[in-house]
Amino acid sequence: MKFNLKNPIHLLAVGFGSGLIKPAPGTWGSLLGTLIAILIWNLTASTTFFVIFTIVSFSLGCYICQKTSDDIQTHDDGRIVWDEIVAIFFIFSFLPQYTVTYYILAFIIFRIFDIWKPYPIRYIDNHVSGGLGIMLDDIIAAVYTSFTLYCFFRIL
Repeated sequence: MKFNLKNPIHLLAVGFGSGLIKPAPGTWGSLLGTLIAILIWNLTASTTFFVIFTIVSFSLGCYICQKTSDDIQTHDDGRIVWDEIVAIFFIFSFLPQYTVTYYILAFIIFRIFDIWKPYPIRYIDNHVSGGLGIMLDDIIAAVYTSFTLYCFFRIL
């Protein structure tokens, strides 16, 4: 089954179509997540909001990703990018500074961890099923990214 962009669950899963862009749909989804996060930060300037927003987005994402995967009969299809978008929201919950430099670093470092998948990211990706598995590996990549950014901030 193909994605049905008239279905709001599928539309969210593919990041409003960003996950359908080739090559590297995860990168396009991460870019969309970064742009949305920058917009939200400029409107709210609230870390508390980002934490709550991320928790809600993660919870919804477990359902969105599972339902869409079931509908298209493919687990963790690369075009499903809601997980990347929410991971960027997680990173924005813990940025050491809200500057263009950190936005760019967050995007690049997250993509490196998401593609490289160091332990336990690859293990989770391969062994945790369902929507939780789809979401969780990207959140762990976001944790690694946040830690790396924090270390970078402390060194400078």
